Amino acid sequence: MTNMIIDLKSFFISLLNVVCEMAPYLLLGFFIAGVLHVFVPQRFYANYLSRNNKFSVLWAALLGVPLPLCSCGVIPTAIGLRNEKASKGAIASFLIATPQTGIDSILATFSLMGLGFAIIRPVAALITGVCGGLLVNRLVREDDISSIDNCSCEVESGNRIWRVLRYAYYDMLRDIGLRLLIGLIVAALIQVAVPDEFFLSFGSQPLLQMLVILIIAVPMYICSTGSIPVAAALMMKGLSPGAALVMLMAGPAVNLASILVVHKSMGRRFTSIYLMTIVGFAVLFGLLLNATGLDFAVAVQDACCMNESAMPSVFKIVCATVLTLLIIFALMMKFFSKFTTKKTLAPDVTIYRVEDMHCSHCEAAVVRAVEDLPGVEKAKASASANSLTIKGTATEEAIRAAVEGIGYTFKGRK
Repeated sequence: MTNMIIDLKSFFISLLNVVCEMAPYLLLGFFIAGVLHVFVPQRFYANYLSRNNKFSVLWAALLGVPLPLCSCGVIPTAIGLRNEKASKGAIASFLIATPQTGIDSILATFSLMGLGFAIIRPVAALITGVCGGLLVNRLVREDDISSIDNCSCEVESGNRIWRVLRYAYYDMLRDIGLRLLIGLIVAALIQVAVPDEFFLSFGSQPLLQMLVILIIAVPMYICSTGSIPVAAALMMKGLSPGAALVMLMAGPAVNLASILVVHKSMGRRFTSIYLMTIVGFAVLFGLLLNATGLDFAVAVQDACCMNESAMPSVFKIVCATVLTLLIIFALMMKFFSKFTTKKTLAPDVTIYRVEDMHCSHCEAAVVRAVEDLPGVEKAKASASANSLTIKGTATEEAIRAAVEGIGYTFKGRK
């Protein structure tokens, strides 16, 4: 019983420390992400990506690195760029580089894993995206990519400051809050329950560690921010810095759902290059990082551990409290949204089931795809409820074509 109490105490101390270390950087990162989302329109990116040359590939990666888009949320954005006549290489570069990192995850990486990882992570994402885009430009013919129905991008109206705050501290937390919370809890559990040098005990070969991480991380849906505390905790248990980098690169960059959607929208050859580039360069950068011999574990140890008698600063505790309350509110609203469509519907309102939506970007993409169809007066999508609510007289066939045209699964009326 005493040991259990000690373990629980250690768990909560570990959890408190990790949350307090990440909270100030996350709050700042979310705000910057909101500014980018509101003040930089999607058409701005298309203007730089439409030329079929090396510079469009470079611009795609440079513009994608700071954006806080997950591996599923980036796909409708990439398809929108395709509709704006972006080059196939630029699309590949954007798809590869963007979900690996973002302004919020860069700052969070710095908070837990130090300056070295905070620099290496976006640089690796940039290089991987550019190389993947160049390979696609060289190896994929234009007609290999499936045709995609056009969707319009309507500029949201309303006060811009309010939209920044809503996107930063509601939409983003609704998208990644649960995964971030799970990542923090798993990280604290690893620190308490997993023996020190655990990874060295079953596989001291760094390449073997990387392969194990790839097998676990590639099929799963892992957000770039939620993966940070888990990677830091695993490094403290003997995971090599290179294997941790593989997790931070390959885990957020791709998952089984995104592979299927990219295959459907972009074709087999494009998807093969997209996947092999992510996996290959993650391992390559992991091996290079290990070859440097730099001891990144020291920075991780300093950030993740503290004496039981020590307490975080008042500022960090306030930031952690604010972040926790925002996450709770966003997740409660997401949970309750599952039941909002069960009320009595008007005669001209129809609810359809749409699968493979994971975030607010997916919801916005589905709404944009259908809102200009003849007969659609109003549209609303819910990722948590897998629903698309249509007000108007648009036919099911037209809605199906629009939704499937941007890579989502249309299941008909609910």
